[in-house]
Amino acid sequence: MRIYDIIAKKRDGFELTDEEIAFFVKGSVDGTIKDYQITALLMAIYLKGMTDRETVALTIKMAESGDMLDLSGIDGVTADKHSTGGVGDKTTLIVTPIVASLGIKVAKMSGRGLGHTGGTIDKLEAIEGFDTALSPARFIENVKKHGICVVGQTGNLAPADKIFYALRDATATVGCMPLIASSIMSKKLAAGSECIVLDVKYGSGAFMKTAEDAEALSKMMVDIGTKAGRKVAAVISDMDTPLGFGIGNSLEIKEAVEVLKGENVSDLKEVCLTLAANIIKLAEGTTIEDARTKVETALSSGAAYEKFKEFIASQGGSIEQIENTELLPSAEFKSEVLSPYDGYICRMNAEKIGSASVILGAGREKKEDKIDFGAGIVLHKKTGDFCKKGESLATLYTNKADTLKSAEKCFLEAISFGEDEPNRNELIYKVV
Repeated sequence: MRIYDIIAKKRDGFELTDEEIAFFVKGSVDGTIKDYQITALLMAIYLKGMTDRETVALTIKMAESGDMLDLSGIDGVTADKHSTGGVGDKTTLIVTPIVASLGIKVAKMSGRGLGHTGGTIDKLEAIEGFDTALSPARFIENVKKHGICVVGQTGNLAPADKIFYALRDATATVGCMPLIASSIMSKKLAAGSECIVLDVKYGSGAFMKTAEDAEALSKMMVDIGTKAGRKVAAVISDMDTPLGFGIGNSLEIKEAVEVLKGENVSDLKEVCLTLAANIIKLAEGTTIEDARTKVETALSSGAAYEKFKEFIASQGGSIEQIENTELLPSAEFKSEVLSPYDGYICRMNAEKIGSASVILGAGREKKEDKIDFGAGIVLHKKTGDFCKKGESLATLYTNKADTLKSAEKCFLEAISFGEDEPNRNELIYKVV
């Protein structure tokens, strides 16, 4: 078998066999297939597409290209949750303790933020002492003992994906549905959980810009997971507007704690309850109505908040900072962004708002950039709200005063005003 023939076959629009896909993945990881050959096949896939069978085969082989976590020694049902990324998306911090407090074992590997989207691992590391680099044995032991553990991705989890993604990023082949789906799902399959709920975002702050594209991606990923023997659902939610009000690491921890303690951050709370209910539905085989009642009770009773504190302590994090979030890292400088007009906020470009938070230091443009845990933005107005000229739209926080002016400019460029109250997108578009 030759990679040359496989490239030519896909270039001409033919379907690859499972054996050809396995040969491609194995050769990419062991170095017998060169970068330029990998790139040629990725471009052929980008242009000619893949059938459902090909996509499933590619995903499974990518998952098997490195470590496959064995969670069979954990009693009970194991669950994982993945978000396709967004601005102000701190749902993992809320969903996982809700689910764990109801007896479902949460074994989750999360990533860091890059560009305008935040990363769960960065947020958790804003808590003093919190360890996201546990050994696989300690990871499984924490899940057994506490029902929840969240760590950074291991270096050898789906290594084929790391190779493919780096080349896709450099060769304009990122935006290919089968390659996006296989990238996400290969890591989820390798992480080992039985139940997987995907939070698929669409809108200005998301990778998928339209609800239709988000739905197509969701169906593809659910199909992959189902054919790989997992229970999978996808919740499609709006990311045209940032989720919640806090954007930035400590600010998002604070807001997550507020929700877990019963405060009503309506859009954030609703997305979290929907995600958690769908995990319970998959894990227990119950109706979505019964699952929703259970997760609401876990939140209102304080059980989820207590589980969150147990989770933080189990990985070395400061409980004092959770019980008094004012002790979390803070910023030396702050500035109000004032409305330049009277009128309704007709639209917020969530990606640009995320970029403003990066300017302040809350995110990174390059992997080696250092995060400022105290930096970020707290919104005071969102899409659909009426503003008077001079009224505060948001507060910017940073430890670098010289970033405030450019961050404010970027933030204001993200806001569109109008005289009439706008129609708002449905927060939850669909569950697949």
